[in-house]
Amino acid sequence: MRLLLDTHTFLWFVTDDPSLSQAAQSLIGDVTNEIVVSPATYWEVAIKVSVGKYPLQVPFEQFFAEGIAGNDFSILPIEIRHAKILASLPMHHKDPFDRMIVAQAIAEQVPVVSMDSAFDSYGVTRLW
Repeated sequence: MRLLLDTHTFLWFVTDDPSLSQAAQSLIGDVTNEIVVSPATYWEVAIKVSVGKYPLQVPFEQFFAEGIAGNDFSILPIEIRHAKILASLPMHHKDPFDRMIVAQAIAEQVPVVSMDSAFDSYGVTRLW
């Protein structure tokens, strides 16, 4: 199964944060699943790092190289068709990064691994 990770899910997985649900941990750790990460995730983290809200213990590029390639995840590029869906989404959720992840999930017809129940308003499959 192909799975798109929400930003907090990605962060909690790569940092072994106990906030990650056991079900999410199992889904991400299942080698038969294809795990994809949106550029919205590293964009969001970059902003949080730059304003001091999310300190990293290693350089930014190293953190993401190890987190994505080091876990055999792949990047789901943001395409025009994703932005087209984003432009028509109702404002159930105001976070621009989460809205892009929702748009990508809709376009790609993939579940999102997230604890954020606001995603449910968009009709995407959310696993947690």
